[in-house]
Amino acid sequence: MSRRSGILEFAVLGLLRESPMHGYELRKRLNTSLGIFRAFSYGTLYPCLKTLVASGWLIEEPGSAPEEALAASLAGRRAKIVYRLTAEGKEHFEELLSQTGPDAWEDEHFAARFAFFGQTEREVRMRVLEGRRSRLEERLEKMSASLARTRERLDDYTLELQRHGMESVEREVRWLNELIESERAGRDQRRSGPDSPAPRQNSTSDSTTSDTSSTTNSTTGDEGGLPRLRGTSGGSPPPAPGPPDPSEDTTP
Repeated sequence: MSRRSGILEFAVLGLLRESPMHGYELRKRLNTSLGIFRAFSYGTLYPCLKTLVASGWLIEEPGSAPEEALAASLAGRRAKIVYRLTAEGKEHFEELLSQTGPDAWEDEHFAARFAFFGQTEREVRMRVLEGRRSRLEERLEKMSASLARTRERLDDYTLELQRHGMESVEREVRWLNELIESERAGRDQRRSGPDSPAPRQNSTSDSTTSDTSSTTNSTTGDEGGLPRLRGTSGGSPPPAPGPPDPSEDTTP
């Protein structure tokens, strides 16, 4: 299985864990929710679904009411089908979520993993984020060294393009630093617990600290790893998907 198809299978399983969908819904979600699939060939989705069905991780179910299915049959059309995650498929997806190896740090795979961080354990999130940061720091070091060697031979536009690439990597490293610090802060707060003894202060400070702590504990839980984003991604929203092709939502 290629890396690209592995990412697609991971994303499909993750989306179907949220709810069953038919093919067109999956296509739309892959485009709008997971922008890394904007340019993927729609012809690869249905073979992917068939592979997952053959593996026992998905099942196909009729997606239309009986009368609609009958009308489709009389009109010579094939009825839409819905793909549902099986118990084995859910277990397989959770196993994939727990993996933190180098593949999880690569550009496209990291984007897919990050899209499902809400379903990922905190410690796994930390390892993936730290691995991604390490990978980008290595990339930044190589880019800087390459630029230093070739600076004199580059024209102004090529030099500016090189600088732009480095700035993009630097921005992502800063973004990852924020995420990692936020995850650590949430973990440390959970470890301290509401019953941990507070430092001694005067009565006014005690009251203020107690109120602030109460508010913080009520708004930061195990899922509270993501800081408020401040436009760090720099990307534009993915284009809206094209009109549905009913023939691709049916059983071959």
